[in-house]
Amino acid sequence: MKNRVCEILGIEKPIIQGPTNWLTDGKYVAAVSKAGGLGVLGYNAGQKVAVRTVEETIENMRREVKIVKSITDKPFGINIGPLDRDSDIFTMPMLDMMQEEGVHAVVWASMTFDPSWVEECHKRDIKVVFRAHTPTVENTEEAIQAGVDIVVATGFDEGGTVPNKVVGTFAVVPMIVDAAKGRVPVMAAGGIADERTAKAAFVLGAEGLFVGTAFLLSEESIVARNIKEMAVKADANDLLMYRTVPSFYRSLPGQLPDKLLEMSKAGATEEEIYEAQHAYDGMRDGMLIGDLSMGYASFGLGISMIHDIEPVSVIMDRLMRGIEG
Repeated sequence: MKNRVCEILGIEKPIIQGPTNWLTDGKYVAAVSKAGGLGVLGYNAGQKVAVRTVEETIENMRREVKIVKSITDKPFGINIGPLDRDSDIFTMPMLDMMQEEGVHAVVWASMTFDPSWVEECHKRDIKVVFRAHTPTVENTEEAIQAGVDIVVATGFDEGGTVPNKVVGTFAVVPMIVDAAKGRVPVMAAGGIADERTAKAAFVLGAEGLFVGTAFLLSEESIVARNIKEMAVKADANDLLMYRTVPSFYRSLPGQLPDKLLEMSKAGATEEEIYEAQHAYDGMRDGMLIGDLSMGYASFGLGISMIHDIEPVSVIMDRLMRGIEG
């Protein structure tokens, strides 16, 4: 397919796989790229234990990069979350490693925006897919002025760390498309999991899809099997929503998620609930290890449309039928 997202990223299908922190590894990402989209390695790709040093972080990511490259020669990306230049010790070494290994795309997901990082990416022939935590007209304009290549409009329908504003995907997409004024392509994120939602996103002006939940429930995904089986039997009404840092989280029911919901109803602070959910380690425990007594299992509202655990290629083809239909 020819469109601006495909041309910018060098891919066949305008679909990016959400990097989802703990829930990627080289084999999974390679499967997405082989199927024609852009696979993306998340912050803790291929790991079960968090590392804290720059050296370990970079070498762990390099290992997963080499795995992807051993499986496919198709483009893929890495998730980064740059902070301001004075305090960020991880991003520059990561960009240097990407240049060394020939990785040419980043998904920039951040609550802050330092435009100088865009220049650092472009100096290394790295395309920037910018995904604001809470998309607004203002941060879209700031990102475009800084030179980002693609903007992602994320709605409250997504899984994981949802936006601070309760604005659904099909309200935020046309808002950000209008703000972009055609200068860069806009991709839609949040609740997109089948032909209908894919088609709707494009009707609203999106030129690509940013997909998390649908791929997380694929055969190749490293999400624990028991969590996948639970998720494909659930729909959006089964998901619990509780307050936490920075706003809200959704989860399948379970011992810990049930407790977090009760804390939220009882008026616990967001910080107290965030500590009780074991921060982002709770995602590892719940979704990678499959233990909902120790962690949570966060999915987006697109869960209602997913009823089987299928290969990435089948999911990709289904989304493309919506785009092309």
